[in-house]
Amino acid sequence: MARKIIPLLLAGGSGTRLWPVSRDAMPKQFLPLVGARSTYQQALARVSSPALFAPPIVMTANDFRFFARTQAEELGLDATVVLEPMRRDSGPAIAAGAALARKRDPNAVVLAIAADHVILDQDVFEATCAAGLEAAESGSIVTFGILPFAPKTSYGYIRRGAAIGTEGVAAVDAFVEKPDAGTAARYVAEGYLWNSGNFLFGAETLLSELARFEPEMARAVETAVDRATLDLGFVRLDAEAFGAAPQKSIDYAVMERTDRAAVIEGRFRWSDIGSWDAVFDVAPRDNAGNVLSGPAAVFEAQDCIVHAEDRLTVALGVKDLVIVTTPDAVLVLPRARAEDVKAMVAELKKQGRSEAVEHRLCHRPWGHYDSLDHGERYQVKRIVVAPGAQLSLQKHYHRAEHWVVVRGTAEVTAGETHKMVHENESIYIPIGAVHRLANPGKIPLELIEVQTGSYLGEDDIVRLDDVYKRE
Repeated sequence: MARKIIPLLLAGGSGTRLWPVSRDAMPKQFLPLVGARSTYQQALARVSSPALFAPPIVMTANDFRFFARTQAEELGLDATVVLEPMRRDSGPAIAAGAALARKRDPNAVVLAIAADHVILDQDVFEATCAAGLEAAESGSIVTFGILPFAPKTSYGYIRRGAAIGTEGVAAVDAFVEKPDAGTAARYVAEGYLWNSGNFLFGAETLLSELARFEPEMARAVETAVDRATLDLGFVRLDAEAFGAAPQKSIDYAVMERTDRAAVIEGRFRWSDIGSWDAVFDVAPRDNAGNVLSGPAAVFEAQDCIVHAEDRLTVALGVKDLVIVTTPDAVLVLPRARAEDVKAMVAELKKQGRSEAVEHRLCHRPWGHYDSLDHGERYQVKRIVVAPGAQLSLQKHYHRAEHWVVVRGTAEVTAGETHKMVHENESIYIPIGAVHRLANPGKIPLELIEVQTGSYLGEDDIVRLDDVYKRE
């Protein structure tokens, strides 16, 4: 029986170039930027064919663990979700995933892919993976090179060398950093490929090369994996050991130094969705070249992106703009300046703007809440609790809460009181009362919460018990 490829999804990044939709608290890989599913779900679906792929391994951050699991479960997939204690770049992340794959199968072949990339031609993608499998089994570390459709300056490039083994696979003659416009045009004319940052390799091969070039990283990752623990079904890498790994990308750690680097040409449509301009490259357009998402409308506009989350957003008589509206932030800029968004967000963070990091709609393991209104001594939230989920047992020192159920049934503990609160009913939680909210039903529980008090910050939560083991 042919060996199945173990997919390794890297899903721990932040993606601030796609602000205000993508933010540190809810990054782009878990959002539906192109299509109805998140790019993470699209990546999972892309590697779900049981004839070619084994169950996936997902590398992500602790803050995103429940997103990673829930969105995989929505697709009916059983993913091994691995938690990186801190960001150490792609080198340690891929190495840890490879080490776990090797524990599953000593001869494992791993496909390391970014969870925030978009690939639109599934059949061509699968054929490319199958074509590269023989080379990976033979000891090559195969990177996917994308046939360019334009001289992009935002991608690195690969110069191909001599053909090796399987048809379509060649040695890597050189990896080239992001070029200027003139150099990029020359690279395209000379047959260079874009470097997609996705790799196919034998787990043992990758780890052996890592030990050769980065022994400190290899030792740290191996120890972190050996000392890993299970926590609510997540694989939690040992923090002390993983923190000792040098912070370095897999390109610098291995690919640009090994003599085993190979490249296979991918003719599928691909984008790293690294900026709003990249979204423009792959999303469907109207007859005037506009990319529209949500309640958006255009009149006499050309080659614009209009992304609206919650309100009608209209562009009139403009060209080559990015216009993004969310409940708490609006972004307008020329498409040609899309790469500058990251620096702009960094400046907003310096200014202490919470919108740079957090959405108004905040996701939690039990569901989400949306802050609808606030004043000096009050705040109004819409809270949605998933079926079977519950909030922590908690209390507050500075605020009282009044809950009005508008959909479903709430199971409420408040001090010594335990009762069921139904639609159109309410309950009051005094300051200092120990309380818990749960949804025992089969449909989402929706309620309106009115907070009153002298301090309404989220850090005025004292958790006494939490099934999700949050601090």
